[in-house]
Amino acid sequence: MFIVENYGVAILLCVITMLCWGSWANTTKLTNKAWRFELLYWDYGFGILLTTLVLALTLGSNGTEGRAFIADIRQADNGNISSAFIGGVIFNLANILLVAAIGIAGMSVAFPVGIGIALVLGVIVNYISDPQGNPVLIFGGVALITLAIILNARAYQKMQTNTEGGVSKKGLVLSVVSGCLMGLFYKYVAGSMVSNFNMPEAEKLSPYTALVIFAIGIVVSSLVFNTIQMKRPFAGTALSFKDYFKGTLKDHLVGILGGVIWSIGMSFSIIASGKAGPAVSYGLGQGATVVAAIWGIYVWKEFDGAPAGTKRILNIMLLLYIAGLAMIILSK
Repeated sequence: MFIVENYGVAILLCVITMLCWGSWANTTKLTNKAWRFELLYWDYGFGILLTTLVLALTLGSNGTEGRAFIADIRQADNGNISSAFIGGVIFNLANILLVAAIGIAGMSVAFPVGIGIALVLGVIVNYISDPQGNPVLIFGGVALITLAIILNARAYQKMQTNTEGGVSKKGLVLSVVSGCLMGLFYKYVAGSMVSNFNMPEAEKLSPYTALVIFAIGIVVSSLVFNTIQMKRPFAGTALSFKDYFKGTLKDHLVGILGGVIWSIGMSFSIIASGKAGPAVSYGLGQGATVVAAIWGIYVWKEFDGAPAGTKRILNIMLLLYIAGLAMIILSK
């Protein structure tokens, strides 16, 4: 299977992860406006599973290093398979709650709170599990990126024109719960894998096999989580499965594309973690919040006509973000 041997290549893959995780949500703007996220989410999950299977049967099954995908899954211990599967379930619940929080409390509250908690908690948990890299640089970089996310929130708040209702407590609670779950899922996937990607370890999973099991966890748990979300949505009217089949080919393909983009990011993060370490790999990937902000600033023009001082906040945010990334990269 393909294994990353060079730290520079590992960092490049982490940067691609960050770009993918910060960009996949743009696909939601490409569908029919009547096509609800709950319906798109089915295709999103299928896109994630499809991508992991393709990678497992290609990069994960060729070469002289490690075990091929089919051989690897046959020898795997049920405990490790369960760990990767649980990682998928936890991520799926966190992702659904985050989207619900955005719909209720807005981007300015949900994203910074949810992803901010996920970033800090995820780096701490993954560093404790596998302490690779200089902790001062890693956590210093995380602190700068967290500050950048807070400034991003401040910029969004300055754009709000109607603040009479204040911040929704329901949306805030969903954001916090989502962030806590999002900070934990990566640990379960990483814990199911071999400690050294170059050396097959009995009963442990290769990164490619772990990703497939993780994706199955997402799709299977969607049968519960997304079905509940359709029947009792946090916002809007209830949906039925008949509504899913009313979508156009474009609607379904766009959903799959969103899953493919996110899954490429997740796959590269896991593959890179063997060389960069889980804490560095996860920390860089979760910087995606600011990537999403850049899309909003320069492509979707969300800050055109912003109040005075907003652009300065955004510029400081980007500088802090770049400095934080540099510290994380230099930590190992």
